[in-house]
Amino acid sequence: MLLLMCCMPETPRFLLTQHKRQEAMAALQFLWGSEQGWEEPCVESEHQVFQLALLRHPGIYKPFLIGISLMAFQQLSGINAIMFYAETIFEEAKFKDSSLASVIMGTIQVLFTAVAALIMDKAGRRLLLALSGVVMVFSTSAFGTYFKLTQDGSNNSSHVDLLAPVSTEPVDTSVGLAWLAVGSMCLFIAGFAVGWGPIPWLLMSEIFPLHVKGVATGVCVLTNWLMAFLVTKEFNNLMEVLRPYGVFWLASAFCIFSVLFTLFWVPETKGKTLEQITAHFEGR
Repeated sequence: MLLLMCCMPETPRFLLTQHKRQEAMAALQFLWGSEQGWEEPCVESEHQVFQLALLRHPGIYKPFLIGISLMAFQQLSGINAIMFYAETIFEEAKFKDSSLASVIMGTIQVLFTAVAALIMDKAGRRLLLALSGVVMVFSTSAFGTYFKLTQDGSNNSSHVDLLAPVSTEPVDTSVGLAWLAVGSMCLFIAGFAVGWGPIPWLLMSEIFPLHVKGVATGVCVLTNWLMAFLVTKEFNNLMEVLRPYGVFWLASAFCIFSVLFTLFWVPETKGKTLEQITAHFEGR
């Protein structure tokens, strides 16, 4: 990565803010292969330095809140919890080599992320986010139902051992229910990879004005890792308090909120310039 970055130019917009028009044209030629059809944006406002007072402007605080919320919902969707359970569930489904679980999950994630990359500019960001969220609602609900069905006959202990079998049903029933979990898991990973996996990172690069992009991006990434830390740290405690089915139904509820948030708050950025997106936030 370090070696390849030596070949990368700065972005044309940044170079224009530094009054380096010739270098901006060269960067444009490198990135796009042509300067034809490119209109030079007005970058006067992008010379500002970020100040907290800027957060009073809707063109700043709206994308700020959207970016932070997208990162929080991404982690609250239950992606880490699903990954934690992958190998155990594949063992329950009587796979000969349960360690293949991570390989299968990774393969599904790569394939559906590639699908998202191919259709994102045609389908749009909002549509993929909404569809992705709906798929995750159903898959996490089914995953919670699996745990509810397999633990109904277990003892009343609130302690949950992640590596212990979760079922006391007969073997055939246990295997059948485990296949419900495997299907739910694969469906969740596919849904996540199509929308809530890649799109929050893409939107983060599209909705922030240049003069706040550095700080705003940093805050969003910090939010993402902070939520990942909290979810990972508290996962075991939640499993003991809410039981496994409660944890995944809670994730399903967060997925419902993510769909509603997408429909009511997230703008469509497909085919729009930064100026048009900023004008949308400012109500112009």
